[in-house]
Amino acid sequence: MLKNIDLSMDQGEVLAIIGASGGGKTTLLRCINFLETPDSGSMTVGGETVSFPSADDKAQAAAIKSIRLKIGMGFQQFNLFPQYTVLRNVTLAPSLLKRGTPEAIEENAVRILTGLGLGEKLESYPGQLSGGQQQRVAIARALALDPQILCFDEPTSALDPALTGEVVKVVKKLKEASSTMLIVTHDMEFAHAVADRVVFMADGRVEESADVEEFFSSPKSEKAKLFLSMGPGTASEEY
Repeated sequence: MLKNIDLSMDQGEVLAIIGASGGGKTTLLRCINFLETPDSGSMTVGGETVSFPSADDKAQAAAIKSIRLKIGMGFQQFNLFPQYTVLRNVTLAPSLLKRGTPEAIEENAVRILTGLGLGEKLESYPGQLSGGQQQRVAIARALALDPQILCFDEPTSALDPALTGEVVKVVKKLKEASSTMLIVTHDMEFAHAVADRVVFMADGRVEESADVEEFFSSPKSEKAKLFLSMGPGTASEEY
């Protein structure tokens, strides 16, 4: 259960949300993407606000739909459609939403996939790809809708160190392009390598929010100190 969450982020910022399992990280992410509905409060994206609960269900539904289209989501297990090629996985949502002509949608998808090093995998199926490649396809799928915010739920947890390095490079490239990203992760090396700011959650609350270097060098919260003492808190050289 989330409790009194008060959180904001700037355009172009990369925010890492960390904490022990059960602390509320993924629940927060699911509320931001409306996969779960908060009992109270409000959320504003790009100047558009939706409040909970709402007396006007139709207006709320319209606001949720509008905000959801501004948020791209990358899942821990990729959630690719196994029966579709890489290219079809990336063009499917823009096609259904009529985000351009079929030719323009495909051209954009090819551009994104090529930029992520997948230009030779367009006609491959997810089962023919490595975990790192599948995660890059999932990122491409999110990018194809041109979201204002990219949200990732544990993007490296299913990957070995070498494949994690692939995803880190992609996220760093997106960061260089000033993409706004919110990343839930257990990987402290990953968080340190890519984030501008860290939010540490515990027991459904934001326990601490700080600049990434400040957090990893001198956390203020006792819970954060204990959490960091249980594993590595700095980025490895390969990142």
